[in-house]
Amino acid sequence: MRAVLVGPPGAGKGTQAQILASDLSIPQVSTGDIFRANVSGGTELGKRAKEYMDRGDLVPDEVTNAMVKDRLSQDDTAGGFLLDGFPRNVPQAEKLGEMLADLKVDLDIVLELKVDEEEVVKRLSGRRSCSECGRAYHVEYDAPAVEGVCDTDGVALYQRQDDREDTIRHRLEVYRKQTAPLVDFYASQGLLSAISATGSVGEVTARAKAAIKEKASGADA
Repeated sequence: MRAVLVGPPGAGKGTQAQILASDLSIPQVSTGDIFRANVSGGTELGKRAKEYMDRGDLVPDEVTNAMVKDRLSQDDTAGGFLLDGFPRNVPQAEKLGEMLADLKVDLDIVLELKVDEEEVVKRLSGRRSCSECGRAYHVEYDAPAVEGVCDTDGVALYQRQDDREDTIRHRLEVYRKQTAPLVDFYASQGLLSAISATGSVGEVTARAKAAIKEKASGADA
């Protein structure tokens, strides 16, 4: 199974990618992990990426594409993979198609996690973190025993800049601009399966597995 997972910030892509990759016995290929591995490993691509990151600039597609291509060429992806965080736009999707053609394999499914934007804002803006132990809380879904204070060490909790409402809404706007064309791109190829990402982790996982099973049985027919 060769799959791509797409969805807005806060849709639960990372959680679902980890569960599904384990269930399918394929590696989870996360762009975040790829970036960290290249930067910490001091690779040539990592050095190029770090120059942009240190300036606060977006890493250009050509560097990201090269990192992904290198990762998909490794032995553990021969039996399949689940891509999380790539592609983010149509040019990256077109480049992914070229990579897979070079590897003589096809993409099986693009799984879209759909969630209402107000739900995303609620999920992300409610997150709080402890600067001491790193534990994460949510003001509604996983609140500390004492409001605003970590259960573990009594340190005051804080809200990350990424979790502020104005930042979240900006990220959602960027996602809409980049990903709506990407969703249409894969839908036109018959690869897209959209599921609701609202509900418990288990409920979303069950929907994802059903969509993958349906797509796989359709391919076998």
